[in-house]
Amino acid sequence: MANSKNFKPYVPADKVMPELTFTSIILGALLAVIFGGANAYLGLRVGMTVSASIPAAVVSMGIIRKILRKDSILENNMVQTIGSAGESLAAGAIFTLPALFMWADENSSISAPHFLEIAAITICGGLLGVLFMVPLRTALIVEEHGTLPFPEGTACAEVLLAGESGGSKSKIVFSGLGIAAAYKFIADGLRLFPSETHWEIKKFKGSGFGIDVLPALAGVGYICGIKIAGYMFSGGIIAWFVLMPLISLFGGDALVAPSDKIISEMSANEIWSSYVRYIGAGAVAAGGIISLIKTLPTIIKTFRKAITGFGHKEAESMRTNRDLPMPFVIGGALVIAIIIWIMPSVPISFLGALIIVIFGFFFATVSSRMVGLVGSSNNPVSGMAIATLLIATALLKATGTDGYKGMASAICIGTVICIVAAMSGDTSQDLKTGYIVGATPIYQQTGELIGAVISGLAIGGIMYLLNNAWGYSSPELPAPQASLMKLVVEGVMGGSLPWGLVFCGIGVAVAIEILGLPILPVAIGLYLPIHLSSPIFIGGVIRWFLENKNKNSSDNERKSVVENGILYSSGLIAGEGLVGILLAVLAIIPFKDDTVAGFINLGGILGNTGGIIFFILLLATLVYFSLYKDRAAD
Repeated sequence: MANSKNFKPYVPADKVMPELTFTSIILGALLAVIFGGANAYLGLRVGMTVSASIPAAVVSMGIIRKILRKDSILENNMVQTIGSAGESLAAGAIFTLPALFMWADENSSISAPHFLEIAAITICGGLLGVLFMVPLRTALIVEEHGTLPFPEGTACAEVLLAGESGGSKSKIVFSGLGIAAAYKFIADGLRLFPSETHWEIKKFKGSGFGIDVLPALAGVGYICGIKIAGYMFSGGIIAWFVLMPLISLFGGDALVAPSDKIISEMSANEIWSSYVRYIGAGAVAAGGIISLIKTLPTIIKTFRKAITGFGHKEAESMRTNRDLPMPFVIGGALVIAIIIWIMPSVPISFLGALIIVIFGFFFATVSSRMVGLVGSSNNPVSGMAIATLLIATALLKATGTDGYKGMASAICIGTVICIVAAMSGDTSQDLKTGYIVGATPIYQQTGELIGAVISGLAIGGIMYLLNNAWGYSSPELPAPQASLMKLVVEGVMGGSLPWGLVFCGIGVAVAIEILGLPILPVAIGLYLPIHLSSPIFIGGVIRWFLENKNKNSSDNERKSVVENGILYSSGLIAGEGLVGILLAVLAIIPFKDDTVAGFINLGGILGNTGGIIFFILLLATLVYFSLYKDRAAD
């Protein structure tokens, strides 16, 4: 890869093309809401989200080039810039804010957060994430162009450049979206078959196995690949075939807190919920913090470069070097911090606002550097949020802000920091894409700000809708990350955590680190039910099979197979997420002494066998569309 001195963007700096247009803003805003909603639903189910940049770019090319008959790579880039903001903001929000809804469900004297509160918190976090990234752009994107690969940003640029040659793969995304939408409606709308299959293994007491036969999970596995999916599944194996049988074997008729039921009478799901979930929480928390500690040298290096490069004026007059003015960045960040402090609907004190500003820029630096090295998918946002919650909760408790008020304030602080980290990482990826194709940074940064506001307004309504339909921590929406954050805050504030189990998880994380394996994927697999990690693993296996099946093919052919599968998988995720939101609407609309969702429920008449058959057919479509373009090219 060329360094910054020799690099020439696709669109020269002296050439002006349509970029921040009415079309790009409207289309980008629409995709921000769509992908933000889909990722919110996905994150609340499995505790992780996926990048929306490439799907947004592909959809944009399909609409702008094919339907509107316009031709501007910079306009397409602007659409994906605005559109991907929804996914990042959703990730930060759903990892933390559902904890406030859970507390309201547990205590009738506590009110759930209202729309204004959610919108204010998410918009402030989103805007800060974009603003904090502005002074880092030159140090990370330009000066380290040949050092930091920015995987998603570079891949998105390649997709946009491929579109310039006349190829369009948007129909693959839309095919995945349509098939997943129909499948999801049949599974969880009509309930022709159960979307979660489960079997207890009677001769291996305490163990069990199951699989959620849903499109998004297979899509996540394909996108992550066999290694990450395998690490997650290995965590599930450790939990469901090692720890849980051991608890059942040695527990016997004992009554062990936090459960109020003797172990010998507990099902596999009950053992997981009462004990293993806390072990997994300790592993996830330790994994996030260890990942954070390991990045300290790069954090310090990046921070130093950002400070020393502050006000750097080299070639600022060039279109491709213009950023938002630094007085606007600093003034905007201060105004947002003051708004967070004085807004009555947001329970954050002056101390909390100060924590947000300090930790916000610190973690924006961490996040931007991390995604440059390992990509957005491996960015330890949850680790940053946990570290923030531990410190913020301890400080609030020490200064007299305790009880629910202190816990709610800590969650709101953690939410803003989580969104700042997610948005700054997304912004850096988008700016990398823009640097390669020759976009104007100030326009991209403006587009990110627009996307943050639109997504913040949309995510509040989506979170309310999903909570009213199913409730967080329910089987439909387990909200694993938010449940973990809730446990952390409660544990620090009230000492309610079963610390013995948590320390067991920390020990597991340390052992994984010593082995040289990535902690977070294994820890997440340990924390989540095996029903979620098993279909993710299957998706990873399919990608591994297709890559090895085509290992004798040319590099372009193998690359095409993987790209097609990723695009189709992105469609699967978006389709399921959108229908999940539609089903949430149907679940709250009354109809004939029931709801619409209840009225159309067929009661799973095909059973587990029907679910497995349908899932196999779905996987066959994933294979077909991965190979589809190869056939068309022949």
